Amino acid sequence: MSTSAPKSAMILAAGLGRRMRPITDKTPKPLITVGGRTLLDYSLDRLVQAGVDKAIINTHHLADQIEQHVKGRKDIEIILSSETAAPLETGGGVKLALQYLGDEPFYVINGDALWLDGTRPALIRLAGRWNTDEMDALLLLHSTVEAYGYEGRGDFLADPMGQLMRRPEREVSPYLFAGVQILTPALFDDAPDGKFSLNIIYDKAIEAERLYGLVHDGDWFHIGTPDGLDQAEDYFRERYPGNRRR
Repeated sequence: MSTSAPKSAMILAAGLGRRMRPITDKTPKPLITVGGRTLLDYSLDRLVQAGVDKAIINTHHLADQIEQHVKGRKDIEIILSSETAAPLETGGGVKLALQYLGDEPFYVINGDALWLDGTRPALIRLAGRWNTDEMDALLLLHSTVEAYGYEGRGDFLADPMGQLMRRPEREVSPYLFAGVQILTPALFDDAPDGKFSLNIIYDKAIEAERLYGLVHDGDWFHIGTPDGLDQAEDYFRERYPGNRRR
């Protein structure tokens, strides 16, 4: 079993945010605000709370805005991994940043992830479930039908021990991937160069029976479209009318 929680993390912030246009024409998606705070700061807050010392943030679209924004953070070391020519997608972005992430398992958070913790912080719960002996990847899952702003079919099926398999085509699965995970660097040993999706990594872990999931016990928001953003804002406005930062 893992004896300590990850001390390094990566936040995927290089995407173009096409489905959020026109908002993302002038604002990178991780700097969109909900409840008066940016999505990026929510994730950094959670990482600090979980005891993470270092966060790598990859950048491409409107990278200068992200660089300027994170200069104000003094509670965590931040390293920017620039993808100047073109975004490398999720897998390529993580592979490029491995030089900063070290040899131990690390957190990866999507730049548009937004969640509220349940009984215990989600990152702490992931770290407590992590088992190096049986896992290469541990994904935070959420109930497909209980997610705010989500209208998809879900992503994974899970057995009683949390081992994952893909949702069969044209079927509906009970769980979606919540954009938060722990990965081991060894997963990238044979990964392609350049641009590729983390889905290639997940399929490798599924084949080896080493992809696992943990169901989130708090609320989760899909900030994929302006409608999803509106739903999240409405939630925060109703739940935290006096103090909107969470």
